[in-house]
Amino acid sequence: MHEHTTQHSYEMSTEELLQGHLQLYHHFFSYIKSMALKCAAELGIPAAIHRRGGAATLRDIVADVALRQAKVPHLRRLMRVLTVSGIFAMKQQQPASSGEAVYTLTPASRLLVAGAGGGHDMSPMLRFLVHPTALTPFFSLHAWFRVDDEEEEEEPVAGGSGGGGAAMSLFEMAHGFPRWEMTGRDAAYGAVLNEAMAADSRFVMEVVFREGGGDVFRGIGSLVDVGGGHGAAAAAVAAAFPHVKCSVLDLPQVVRKAPPDAGDVRFVAGDMFEYVPPADAVLLKYVLHCFGDDDCVKILRRCKEAIPTRDAGGKVIIINMVIGSGSQRDIFKETQALFDLYMMYIDGVEREEKEWENIFSKAGFSAYKIMPILGFLSIIEVYP
Repeated sequence: MHEHTTQHSYEMSTEELLQGHLQLYHHFFSYIKSMALKCAAELGIPAAIHRRGGAATLRDIVADVALRQAKVPHLRRLMRVLTVSGIFAMKQQQPASSGEAVYTLTPASRLLVAGAGGGHDMSPMLRFLVHPTALTPFFSLHAWFRVDDEEEEEEPVAGGSGGGGAAMSLFEMAHGFPRWEMTGRDAAYGAVLNEAMAADSRFVMEVVFREGGGDVFRGIGSLVDVGGGHGAAAAAVAAAFPHVKCSVLDLPQVVRKAPPDAGDVRFVAGDMFEYVPPADAVLLKYVLHCFGDDDCVKILRRCKEAIPTRDAGGKVIIINMVIGSGSQRDIFKETQALFDLYMMYIDGVEREEKEWENIFSKAGFSAYKIMPILGFLSIIEVYP
C-alpha cells in the first residue's frame, strides 16, 4: 500500500497577491533610497537648496550644482524618489500656472548641510555607511550564516545575541582581516570612519546638552573617553564644562591622526582591553555595541578599575542603543532592528535592557540608569 499525503495550500486572494508583490518590490528597491541619498549629498543638493533660502526649483539646483541641462529630467526623477521618501518636500511655485515645482528642506535634509542643523553635518556618516568597504560584507551574509562554527574553533553563544557565534566576522570573511586592521591598512577608509564618528559625536553631544543629558557630566572633575577617536565628544564636554579634565584613549593609529584643534583634550594611545587611564568618569560612545558580551565585560572591568567608588562620584557613561527603550513607533523599532543587523558585520550587537543588565552585573557594577533621550539611542549611567 502507498501512503498518500495531502498537501494543503493556501490560496491567496488577488488583494493579498498584489499586497505581497508590492511589499516585496518595496524591499527589493530599498537600497536605491540609500544610493539616491548618497548621490544628492555628493552633488551638494541639500546645500544648494539651503543657499536659496531653503527653497529651490530644478533649474536653481542644476545651476548651483553645475549640471548640464540634459540632466534635468534625470534630476527630477532623483528628487521624486527623495521627496516621496521624506528627505525633501515639494510645493508648487507661485503662481501655480508656472507648473514648476519648488523643493524644500526637511529636518532630515537639513542635517546634510554644514551649518544648517545647529552646526552639524551628518553627510560624513552617510559616506561611511554606504562606503563600498562597509557594504561589501553584506553580499556574503548568507554564506556567513552557513560557516561551520566548529571549523572556526569557536562555539556559538547559547541563548542570546552575545555578539555572534562565529570566530570570523562578516567583515573578515569579505576582506580577509578585521575592520580595526582595515583602518590601519587603508588610510582613506580610516579617514572616512573617523570623520563619520566625529560628525555623529558633535550631533549627539549637542542634543545631550540641549535635552538635559549634560547633567550626567556635572560633579565630575575628570573624564576619559574610551575609544573616543579624534575627540569630538570629549571636546564638547570640555567646552560645556571647562573645569573637567578630558582625555581620549584610542589605538595608536587613531591618536596619531587626531586633529591639532581638539581643544583642551589630552590623547592617550593604548588598548582599552589592557588599561584605561584613571578618571572620575569613563565615556563609552558607540563602543560596546562593537563587541560580544565577553569582550564588553572585559572592557567594563578595566573601566571599573579606572574610576573611584560610587560615593566618590565614579561612574561609566554609555551612549548606545537600548532596544525597546524610547518611542515604540515603527520607524524607531525598524531603525533599531536595522542598526542591530548592521553591527553584525563586525560581530557587534545592539542590546535590550536585560542584556545590558547581564553585562553590567558580570563586570561587577551595582546599578545603572537608562535615559532614552536621544531618539533611538539612550544614555546609560552605570555605577560601581
